[in-house]
Amino acid sequence: MHAHYFAHRPRGLGLLCLLALLPLGSGAQKDQGAPQEHPAADTLPRPLPLEIPEGLKVAFAEFTPAVSGTLPLNPSEVALGRALFFDPILSRNRTVSCASCHKPEYSLADNAPFSKGVQGQTTRNAPALINRILGKRHMWDGRAKTLEEQVLLPLASPIEMNLPAPLAAERLAGLPAWTERFQETFGAGPSPDTIARAMAAFVRALVQGNSPVDQFLAGDVAALSPAEEAGMWVFDSRGRCWRCHRGANYSDDELHTTGVGTRDRQPEPGAFAISGKSRDLGRFKTPTLRGLAHSGPFMHDGSFGTLEEVVKFYRRGGNPSAALSPLIEPLELTDADASNLVAFLKALTSR
Repeated sequence: MHAHYFAHRPRGLGLLCLLALLPLGSGAQKDQGAPQEHPAADTLPRPLPLEIPEGLKVAFAEFTPAVSGTLPLNPSEVALGRALFFDPILSRNRTVSCASCHKPEYSLADNAPFSKGVQGQTTRNAPALINRILGKRHMWDGRAKTLEEQVLLPLASPIEMNLPAPLAAERLAGLPAWTERFQETFGAGPSPDTIARAMAAFVRALVQGNSPVDQFLAGDVAALSPAEEAGMWVFDSRGRCWRCHRGANYSDDELHTTGVGTRDRQPEPGAFAISGKSRDLGRFKTPTLRGLAHSGPFMHDGSFGTLEEVVKFYRRGGNPSAALSPLIEPLELTDADASNLVAFLKALTSR
């Protein structure tokens, strides 16, 4: 497996959106606005390595038959999904690609508190896409049960890409180069189904599991510094982080109310906006802890710029909220505990 390839890189690479060189298909709706000048840089390895990393092998053995230690993915579908991911052709005015918000240099998350779509600022910080192949629900509010469903939601969102999948398929079908790629991969042209299958395959290939913590757990006792090892003990004991951040991806993939985004004890709607159930008020999905060294700012609203701020928030027991999860309560951590915990969290990033 390659070394960490979601590494921080200079911002001068240009993080907003490819210039589209080809016109719309004849049946697609008219573009609004002009393309931006700089592409979102694809700094990932070519091709993506499909080996299952050490830290994920147990998880894969539990839910899917792995073949010769590789991800159960079609390389052609992954390559097509990658091309779509980095191309703004899937946004209404061709200014935003998936990579505009899910940037490789920031662990496939966004370094802006609120990600920007075709209409400007959204209301969320784009989450990291690391190891979503292990996820049982997707999006901050957990609305998508499969990656095929999830990858099409930003296209349909008026404030994200604003080009629903049927219109995106129509646009691609009007461009011979794209039609040829879809035919080669699926034996069929662009459609909502083939777009979803290709992009979901690419997202499933975005795995990480060779961090210093993984190396330590595999028997390399020198992989962690004394502070990082002490932080692991805090994580697993009085830090109580494991209650929500567990498993190979350090996430239970469940919905919780932590108090983030609460104002005057009133939480944001969270998953309630989808389910209409009072129990979901203020609930958001637990994010992965992998890649944290590069994926700030943190939380669904990007409200914390550093991991030190995140740990401080949980030390005090989150924000008071009428819907606060019983799992969130003040932590009896010393300053040394907090510092060591931050060191451990950073060591969950592959180097």
